[in-house]
Amino acid sequence: MNVLLIEDDDGFRATLALALRRRGCEIQQAGSAPAGLALAEQGGIDGIVLDMRLGAEDGMKLIPGLRERLPQARLIVLTGYGSIPGALEAVRLGADDYLLKPAGADQLLSALQGRAAASPRPSATDVPSLARLEWEHIQRVLQDSGGNISHAAEALGIDRRTLQRKLGKLPPGE
Repeated sequence: MNVLLIEDDDGFRATLALALRRRGCEIQQAGSAPAGLALAEQGGIDGIVLDMRLGAEDGMKLIPGLRERLPQARLIVLTGYGSIPGALEAVRLGADDYLLKPAGADQLLSALQGRAAASPRPSATDVPSLARLEWEHIQRVLQDSGGNISHAAEALGIDRRTLQRKLGKLPPGE
């Protein structure tokens, strides 16, 4: 299976690509919307894994263009910010499935192959803790602030020193 992986987080993209390669997939990687669309133009793609948020861009806006270029490919939206309205919108735009990060490689491969996951209902361990969600939100706001702690603290509505303390801790579950 030839998979196009469109994900802006370089580390996560590399890890996911390696896991899918180990499961027999050929992987093409893009770190941005324009790069993903350019690779889609080349064709020969069986499946697409699309991050819902590509930096400041909305990955969902790519779905119609990807569908136009690769109508036969299975398109999976992957997000760390899952919601029912988001899932409905992704499917309405043409996505075949909608998975929450951190989706396992086996779960992702099942979705790419059009098979139901082994467990259709998320278990309690699949749902991130509030501490993990807070940490991910802080990381996203800090990234959106260009790494400026003062601006991020202001955007979050917390004191700069409080933000520095939170950033000094390892992410929950690490």
